Amino acid sequence: MTAVDQRPAPAAEPPPRRPNRAWALLRNSWRQLTSMRTALVLLFLLAVAAIPGSVLPQRAVNAENVAGYFRDHPDLAPVLDRLGGFDVYASPWFASIYLLLFTSLVGCVVPRLLDHARALRTVPPDAPRRLERLPQHAAAEPRPGDPAAVAAAIKAALRGRRFRTVVRERPDGTWTVSAEKGFLKETGNLLFHFALLAVLIGVGFGHWYGWHGNRLLLEGTDVGFCNSLAQYDESSLGPRLGPADLPFFCLRLTDFHATYQSNGQPKTFGADADVQTEQDGPWRPVAFTVNHPLRLSQANVHLLGHGYAPILRFTDRFGQQQTRTVPFLPRDQMLTSEGVVQFPDVNIDPKTGKRDEDLQVAFEGVYLPTVDPAGGATSIFPAEREPALFLTAYRGNLGVDAGLPGSVYALDRGQLANGELKQVSGQRPQRLTVGQSWTLDDGTKLEFLGTRQFATLAVRYDPTQPLVLGGAVLGLLGLMLSLSGHRRRVWFRVTPPAGPEAGGGGSLVEAGGLPRTDYPGFREEFEQVVAAARDERTP
Repeated sequence: MTAVDQRPAPAAEPPPRRPNRAWALLRNSWRQLTSMRTALVLLFLLAVAAIPGSVLPQRAVNAENVAGYFRDHPDLAPVLDRLGGFDVYASPWFASIYLLLFTSLVGCVVPRLLDHARALRTVPPDAPRRLERLPQHAAAEPRPGDPAAVAAAIKAALRGRRFRTVVRERPDGTWTVSAEKGFLKETGNLLFHFALLAVLIGVGFGHWYGWHGNRLLLEGTDVGFCNSLAQYDESSLGPRLGPADLPFFCLRLTDFHATYQSNGQPKTFGADADVQTEQDGPWRPVAFTVNHPLRLSQANVHLLGHGYAPILRFTDRFGQQQTRTVPFLPRDQMLTSEGVVQFPDVNIDPKTGKRDEDLQVAFEGVYLPTVDPAGGATSIFPAEREPALFLTAYRGNLGVDAGLPGSVYALDRGQLANGELKQVSGQRPQRLTVGQSWTLDDGTKLEFLGTRQFATLAVRYDPTQPLVLGGAVLGLLGLMLSLSGHRRRVWFRVTPPAGPEAGGGGSLVEAGGLPRTDYPGFREEFEQVVAAARDERTP
């Protein structure tokens, strides 16, 4: 009879778990994104992506330059506009690089911070068994005193050189001294990366909650402006701000003074102004220059440049007079300035009260603060020494009643092209000095009364400017610590001598050193450490 095996059958092994490919892909992608190499690549890409913002005009800074670029490059400009070339810092691709860099830095720095904190709490490791295999080694030398006292003396010498030290006793009576130094290198690395994060945060929040505006302000207490979008020539608000969020202040330019070198190069620019910071509050005098802006509680007023605004009085065919003070924009360092003076509301018939749009008048030309005696077309000095105004007269429909936006510093070229606006026939360009007048063919007259100076102001507010400045300073400090710090370890082994070497109950001291980073001067430092430990008096 055959015996039957009653033992239970072995349990079947569970099938191996298949790895989750999606999780593995996410984990590997995160590791790749948070690596230092990726962070450096993204930082380089961010720098490259910022180049178009410096080369191309930006709408947030100067919309007129963008419009001029469209006129000069009608085929290329629309393509660049679709790619975000004129709004680089608000484009999706720039924001993507920015956010990826921020995520990469956070994922890279936080684990390193935790590792660094653990390293600071961890005592230096015990001495290796064979110190002679280390890059730096000092052979065993006898030293008077028992091993415990010698180890204590070596520890004191190392602590005097700012090493973190720990003394250990082994069962065989051997004492070891472990020392470590150079944690400031990693501290500097972390400080630099956290400073970079602070700069990124500051730039991002500064874009959200900051604003700026540019204003051309005439000299005189009878003109001024208050802080509202409608009174800026150009302005830009952060996405989180509205027009009602702008702080209140009013400014009027009372005086502008400039000095020049003999070659016409500017020496000093300065502006005197009155500022009002409260509704119906008092006006207080202030002064600011190019390098010292006017600092208000929630805005800084920067002085960018200046120029001249001719004062012209026009008498129409019915004897009515209008006076305009119009800034002419400088086109060179000698303040050769171009501009246009428009009189759309002239030649109104007093009997009917109607205005003939075809009798509107404008004068376009150039203002020279100092005329070239040789007859040149440009000014030879930026100060008003021999000022003159060269104008060409136009009559017709100026196109200002159409309601379309246009520049106040140039005539509508479309009106000139379609013949609605024409140069006054029989009238050559006229040169006028202060006090002179020009009578046109229909009896109308233009008088040059003088000039006023104007200042170009940039009003800016960035709530995170201190954060960005602090991040830049801390980043520089961290970089210096990172470059100057070197992490290294030193070990000493103190053993009681055996046999004939006992020689009076002394000890044998052996040392070894290991640089944790590339440190060309470690050999000299190791020798100095060994010499200091040898010379330390045994207690």
